[in-house]
Amino acid sequence: MAIKKADPVQLHVKSGDTVKVIAGDERGKTGVIKSVNRVTQRVTVEGLNLVTKHNKPSAKSPQGGITKMEAPMHVSNVQAINPTTGERVRKGAAAAAAPAAPAKAKRATAKKTA
Repeated sequence: MAIKKADPVQLHVKSGDTVKVIAGDERGKTGVIKSVNRVTQRVTVEGLNLVTKHNKPSAKSPQGGITKMEAPMHVSNVQAINPTTGERVRKGAAAAAAPAAPAKAKRATAKKTA
């Protein structure tokens, strides 16, 4: 029996957005999103969530060694910020703040009997 892959979901941030980390060890720091994985709902932020990677010696790097690299974090731990003001922004909040057009009233119709 084959395992079904999860479908990609729409996220509130995209690559290139400036975000602020709102949860976790990096809370309060800001950075720019380098990559987004919509299936696992994870984002990689430039310079944040650094982990230590131990590289084995190979033909490409005969010395090997220990390097620091950015690890992805869950998208719920970041929130987009306005680059000019630095305030956290809820995407779609501007549309929600504007008054919505009144809904059309349905006309009452008489029920037909046969």
